[in-house]
Amino acid sequence: MVARVEELLFRHDPIGINFEENTDEYRAEAQTIVMRLPEAADVDDLRRIVHEEFVRWFDAQVAGPPERYAAIAREIWALSEGTVSE
Repeated sequence: MVARVEELLFRHDPIGINFEENTDEYRAEAQTIVMRLPEAADVDDLRRIVHEEFVRWFDAQVAGPPERYAAIAREIWALSEGTVSE
């Protein structure tokens, strides 16, 4: 799951660090997001979690607004359906 989240973060590149060859740049964020998946009751919770992790790893200014993470959260939610413990 971490690898799949890492790939989609790299593809969406919410903070502009995708330089095509640095495919592991979002690994730490993917790991912490996946660890927090059980906290998410819905996609809005997941968007909040993803944004919080980017703020934690970078800062609020670099992370930008929570809305930036809506599409990412929807994709992670779709990936995680059935894998998140209830």
